[in-house]
Amino acid sequence: MNAQTTDFDVPFYQPVGNECTLFETAHTNGLPLLLKGPTGCGKTRFVEHMAARTGRKLYTVACHDDLSAADLIGRYLLRGGETEWVDGPLTRAVREGAICYLDEVVEARKDVTVVLHPLTDNRRTLMVDRTGEELVAPKGFMLVASYNPGYQNVLKRMKPSTRQRFLSASFDFPDAATELVVVAKESGLDEARVAPLIRLAGHIRALSGMDLEEGVSTRLLIYAAQLIAGGMPIDRALQAAIVEPLTDEADVQIALRDLIAVVYG
Repeated sequence: MNAQTTDFDVPFYQPVGNECTLFETAHTNGLPLLLKGPTGCGKTRFVEHMAARTGRKLYTVACHDDLSAADLIGRYLLRGGETEWVDGPLTRAVREGAICYLDEVVEARKDVTVVLHPLTDNRRTLMVDRTGEELVAPKGFMLVASYNPGYQNVLKRMKPSTRQRFLSASFDFPDAATELVVVAKESGLDEARVAPLIRLAGHIRALSGMDLEEGVSTRLLIYAAQLIAGGMPIDRALQAAIVEPLTDEADVQIALRDLIAVVYG
């Protein structure tokens, strides 16, 4: 399991709507928040930014097929010949009044949902069965989850009974002007050299759902810009940061390189 904590330095985030106000209001009122949007559009950075703005410690969990309720709550471990209880990230967040962010929550095992339900209604409780504790979340605790609706299937669909326990906000790739600012800021590449990348992204995203499963993410654009800023030739940078990550199909890769040639020609 990948669980990380974040300090209070405010990471850069460029708002695109009222998402910051929504987060602050949810946090003030102890309400859970669900973020929906494609991979690499800024959901995780947004949560990191808002945790820092609200002055709350952040526990981030990257959910996956094998993630169980025990991974979130905790378990007994053998240390120095003795059995010791060790809190999981969700339990630590509840005890400390921190923010717990479950990234791609629908990837986790079904028993995780059972644990989350009491935390996402008026009870705001977490039952730690192994220790017999029933923790009541203090003021400041907030549960945030995210998922990518475009990748949902029958087995990985969030049930309405769970989805309707959360406030929700939809995320998407930012408009061209905003994305230009974000990529330039994050990569250190000047805006004049970032501009062709943004145009390229627009063309590639127009292909998503046809030749591509999903369009290029803002994250990949930042990677490409960082490589270019570091002196790598543009064609090599775009091959490594855009073409290869987006597809393994040789014919689609050729089409992407042709598109790059048009934009940069």
